[in-house]
Amino acid sequence: MTWFIFVGWCAINGKKKPTASLSGEKGAEEKGTCLRDASKTPKDWRLFYFLCNKRRNLLKNPRAEQNMKNWQLLQNGGDKWKVEEVMAPHPDQTVRKNFVTSYMMCTKSQLIDLEMEGYNRMFMDDYQPDIKITDWYAPRHDCGCEYEIEVELLNQKKKTIVKFAPETVYFEQWSDRKWKQVTHVFRNYGPGVRYIRFTHGGKDTQFWAGWYGIRVTDSSVEICPATDT
Repeated sequence: MTWFIFVGWCAINGKKKPTASLSGEKGAEEKGTCLRDASKTPKDWRLFYFLCNKRRNLLKNPRAEQNMKNWQLLQNGGDKWKVEEVMAPHPDQTVRKNFVTSYMMCTKSQLIDLEMEGYNRMFMDDYQPDIKITDWYAPRHDCGCEYEIEVELLNQKKKTIVKFAPETVYFEQWSDRKWKQVTHVFRNYGPGVRYIRFTHGGKDTQFWAGWYGIRVTDSSVEICPATDT
């Protein structure tokens, strides 16, 4: 089948912006996609449309809506991981739950198989699309805590090609309970990426029984167009 890209205009907040839609010869449904930033025109509209059409969060159960389902618990210390209602409102009001750590180290992980998610080897090697990761974390007010995150791009043998591993974040007692966001975009990472491993967690720093450690929720891993990261 031959595919066609139709370039036109759409309105966002009352302003015209470029849009693209993809259609096949045999009456395939057209679907328009708007650019968030009209000044960044894609070099390849077909690639832009494909990535927009498939864009989604590749992590399962990121908001604790299904308790610990889909997460591998690497460290489950103290009184173990727990799911609670958010203590402080999240910027996204649809986020109602979070994962909570305890007084010994708690870390959890997910392994994303890119081919299983529809991104085959040739595509990943030839185009190396942007990979955007995001995580939200928040402390309690009455107890100090720490937070860590590590995201790895892995080859077929699950060996690390490149990773994002910032320094551990520490919160002192009596910190505010506001949600903080960490974001990172992998670019130009080279051929061979087949998996993504997302790992995060932490603990409280005062060894209080219960669940006084860092809270995490609404984590995401997305394959994105370069113009949209």
